[in-house]
Amino acid sequence: MLKELRRCSLARIQVEEPEVEEQISSGNFENSVLPHLDAAYNLARWLTRNEQDAEDSVQEACLRAYKFFNAFRGRNARAWLLKIVRNTCYTQVRNNRPQELARFDEEIHSEDDGSMNPETLLMRGGDSQLLRRALEELPMKFRELLVLRELEELSYREIAEVSDIPQGTVMSSLSRARERLRQSLTSLLNKNAAREATPS
Repeated sequence: MLKELRRCSLARIQVEEPEVEEQISSGNFENSVLPHLDAAYNLARWLTRNEQDAEDSVQEACLRAYKFFNAFRGRNARAWLLKIVRNTCYTQVRNNRPQELARFDEEIHSEDDGSMNPETLLMRGGDSQLLRRALEELPMKFRELLVLRELEELSYREIAEVSDIPQGTVMSSLSRARERLRQSLTSLLNKNAAREATPS
């Protein structure tokens, strides 16, 4: 889908604002935004947990970015596009699966068992699928922060801009997200170990 979008002729998209058409015809949109489609899809995929929804979200976000490109001030196209993708994903999830946006309750979801960190657990298990499962089990907000920081390697400042939260909140939320990921990995590893130990 992303390759198709890149190959798609931007001239086919109908935009009413002549200013945007002028900017796009000079290649600014293509040069500024299109190189970040992989990051956009990656974020959308982790937020929606569904390939088709992710593709739809990225396509809608790109159309919005295209339409409002004249509002872009040229600072950080990647963060600007990811913010549009994030907002599009949240709207899609809110409209189609509102239960996923339920508030995360620290009391219910915490289990301090003093286990090893996620990296050690993965080294021991060597299973990247386990990490994927653990990440997908996290609440949407935590998945968002971890994907932006660890997979897309955005700075705290960029994450704050994309997520529209203060930088200090980004740091504390990332800490909670990492702890929750560790707990999720520990739980999955324990379940796998118990399953393997049970005689068939």
